[in-house]
Amino acid sequence: MPLEIITLPCLADNYAYLLHDAKSGRTALVDAPEVAPIKAALAARGWGLDVILLTHHHYDHIDGAEELRETYGAKIYGARADAHRLPPLDHALDPEVSFDLFGEQVAVLDVSGHTIGHIAFYLAESNAAFTADSLMALGCGRLFEGPPDMMWRSLNRLMGLPPQTLIYSGHEYTQANARFAATIEPDNAKLQLRIEDIDAKRAKGEATVPALLQLELDTNPFLRAHLGDVKSAIGMEGIESAEVFAEIRGRKDRF
Repeated sequence: MPLEIITLPCLADNYAYLLHDAKSGRTALVDAPEVAPIKAALAARGWGLDVILLTHHHYDHIDGAEELRETYGAKIYGARADAHRLPPLDHALDPEVSFDLFGEQVAVLDVSGHTIGHIAFYLAESNAAFTADSLMALGCGRLFEGPPDMMWRSLNRLMGLPPQTLIYSGHEYTQANARFAATIEPDNAKLQLRIEDIDAKRAKGEATVPALLQLELDTNPFLRAHLGDVKSAIGMEGIESAEVFAEIRGRKDRF
């Protein structure tokens, strides 16, 4: 049975996610930006917290983890490669190895680039990928630690997931990302429709995540660096896709 997934706004623009298994009554959390909204959401539903899944070490993804572990007795899972920068791990995870979460298999994907050791969690039965600051709605994370070709490989790994996968990313950056995307492909009709939808949702205070991977493939410039039309649009015809991605990432950093 697919897990119930709850999107929780945290801090100024972060998202955390609760994953609840109705059969067992157990609950997991993806990332822990702050304690109060997570505790409030659990209390409102009468849920405990059994597992905390961490994607990477940045403070706005881990700050609440220790207090939540102490309060609920939750076990913390995170990347073995990032363990020295994470709260003490109960379970150290390696890429390309799956683990069981309440009876569902979770694939651990290496999506390094934003940071080294950043991982994503893919749950095929629940049709969900938790990508944090690697693949974002209409964007990707800044390259604080990895080079562009590393991030391009990571994004290609995510692009290989089924197109109906819902992408649960780590921040509400979508409107700003949309404004940039329109500078790369101003004539992309699907992008223009998406921008209208994003603006309408944000005007009502609604989240723009999760988003279908297929929608990202159709509109996210960082996933389209290999396409001839995009290369032509930025004057990089015939250039290797990783270099085109690096140029798009650089333009976004200066935007």
